[in-house]
Amino acid sequence: MKTISIQVQDSFMQKFLNFVNSHSKDIIITKDPNLELDPYFYERQKQLQKDIKDIDSGKVEMLSQEQYNIQMNNFFKKLKYDN
Repeated sequence: MKTISIQVQDSFMQKFLNFVNSHSKDIIITKDPNLELDPYFYERQKQLQKDIKDIDSGKVEMLSQEQYNIQMNNFFKKLKYDN
């Protein structure tokens, strides 16, 4: 058995459910609680895993809160003085 994720237009939902019901021996519908809370859960999870890998490999630098605050303050000062 294969698992897929589908999106169904609201206006087609009843027809889709009728089709699924008529093929219930071949189709099982389960709700993914992750997708109910966040429709982009798996995309965000994949991006987070990539970000962690990039930080661990040294490809990307992770700033401390203090470093971030300094860089953002400098950025805003530059914006203020450039205008």
